Amino acid sequence: MNGRRKRAVDVAMTAVLLFLMGYQFWGDAAHEWAGAGIFVLFAVHHILNWRWHKNLFQGKYSLMRIFQVCIDVLTLFSMVALIYSSIVLSRYVFAFLPVEGGMALARRLHILGSYWGFLLMNIHLGLHWNMVIGMVQKRMRIKKLSRIRSVLLFFIGTAISLYGIAVFIRRDFLTYLLLKSEFVFLDYGESIVLFYIDYFALMGLYIFIAHYLSKLLRKVPGQKNIQKDKQEKGKEAS
Repeated sequence: MNGRRKRAVDVAMTAVLLFLMGYQFWGDAAHEWAGAGIFVLFAVHHILNWRWHKNLFQGKYSLMRIFQVCIDVLTLFSMVALIYSSIVLSRYVFAFLPVEGGMALARRLHILGSYWGFLLMNIHLGLHWNMVIGMVQKRMRIKKLSRIRSVLLFFIGTAISLYGIAVFIRRDFLTYLLLKSEFVFLDYGESIVLFYIDYFALMGLYIFIAHYLSKLLRKVPGQKNIQKDKQEKGKEAS
């Protein structure tokens, strides 16, 4: 049951995240309410994964675990920046709060939080992509992916990633990640379908990079011994 709740929250967060990136299509009020929703989902996600917090200072730290924790902490920072900036900039959801000034800083933090948050959340998803694959295999009753299917999926992922790189360049993502501009260019006349195809490709790019980077990090010498220690501790505990 808890696993289903986690999956439901994660799917909802991904959907809301995509919705939020299309601000120009939905307007201020919908954007703010969706933003408030993702903050709630983020909090629920951490409550459901309370064991992660409990075990944070326990056990050995492999390169993979260090990388995961760094991504999680940076994601938390991006969410804190978004929460603060959203409250300051709000004209609907948090308008009742007596907040004055700080608009310029809030605007900068909102751009950084939005673009880094999108990148980091998808990298986080990519680091857990094996779980997603396992869940899909279980649903489709596939015990093990054949070599042909694995190669086919790799080439599909590569094709999506290449398109994602083109989108990254065309939509000036680096400009916003480095805050070279304090104003985001929004094309109110572009196709909603094409916009979300682009953003799905960007998601695919980040997930692809994180997934295969995690495979490399797990192959670093010494990682297997750490994993073995975890398994032995698990047996002792049971």
